Amino acid sequence: MTEFIAPPCAEQISILYQDEHLLLINKPSGLLSLSGKNPLNKDSVHYRLVQNFPTATLVHRLDFGTSGIMLVALNKTINGLLTKQFQDKTINKCYHAVLHGHLSDELKSAGVINAAIAKDVDNFPYMKICSNTGKQALTEFEVIEESFVNANANVGASINVYANINVNVNAEKSEQKVPVTRVKFTPITGRTHQLRIHCQHIGHPILGCDLYRNAISETLASRLLLHASYLSFTHPVTGVRFEIDCDIPF
Repeated sequence: MTEFIAPPCAEQISILYQDEHLLLINKPSGLLSLSGKNPLNKDSVHYRLVQNFPTATLVHRLDFGTSGIMLVALNKTINGLLTKQFQDKTINKCYHAVLHGHLSDELKSAGVINAAIAKDVDNFPYMKICSNTGKQALTEFEVIEESFVNANANVGASINVYANINVNVNAEKSEQKVPVTRVKFTPITGRTHQLRIHCQHIGHPILGCDLYRNAISETLASRLLLHASYLSFTHPVTGVRFEIDCDIPF
């Protein structure tokens, strides 16, 4: 696979909460969490934050295409205390996404995806579902809404299924009705690419995903439709339990 070079990201990071110990931010889609080795991949959440917060360190990451809440420590001690909360599974996170297709009644009633995930050593940066070598990965989910994309006959036209979902239409898709499903995810584990590969595993990839996709799903959105919408944690200094929501941009 050719080296990934991130396109420029014009959207800015917004600060949802700030004190002397930590930040809660809203990461835009299309921005790396950490800068890459290639100088062309210098721009990132961390690179931008240290311009104004020189001691900022990331407690966790979001994938390049994922938007939403990130927790940032402003010193090493706070980073260690927050990292321990992640390790102890006392930090809770929810995501919202839009998937290709409508889920079966059996899937909806189960409300959980349980499939071990391993590195695909022959196909970096892909992960794979593997019960033999993979680590346990568990995702709970809830269907929020089922709908259809009504593609029109104009080549290159775009429509909105939900706010800010740009749907690209080509001649082959004209007059087609494409089913889509809005879901809320609560990941119980935190494996690399977990939500994206779990969705592909059940046959309903996230719209706009460039790695875990089918012939249609990637073309239906101009960005990955995955957003970290909720996070709760205990403030490591005050002991106050924080719960924060972040508006879904699609």
